[in-house]
Amino acid sequence: MARVMIVDDSPTDVLMMKSILETGGHVVMAATDGAEAIERIKQAKPDCVLMDVVMPGINGFAATRTLARDAATAHIPVIVVSSKSAESDRLWAMRQGAREYLVKPVEASALLGKVAELTGGR
Repeated sequence: MARVMIVDDSPTDVLMMKSILETGGHVVMAATDGAEAIERIKQAKPDCVLMDVVMPGINGFAATRTLARDAATAHIPVIVVSSKSAESDRLWAMRQGAREYLVKPVEASALLGKVAELTGGR
């Protein structure tokens, strides 16, 4: 069982991913934008982060870069989960520090598989 932070400004997407993760036995937290996410991640130290890209304020690319460059959070794997499906978006996310990139709508098996892979099967 992993502790997973979902960062997404879409309540529908949050509920969908939360349902998948909780069915898989994970504990889920959520934040609605990059700034809130950075602060909550520093405090809660989740095992994994699911990061949307297009959000108000600090977008997912910038939030991922901030987390990857901070020694207190650099070890926390970020999976970008976005509707942006271009290869350039995936490459940019990885350059910012993301460990994986999934395109919405995400399949339950892919989401659970990547979380398990990056959290050591918790």
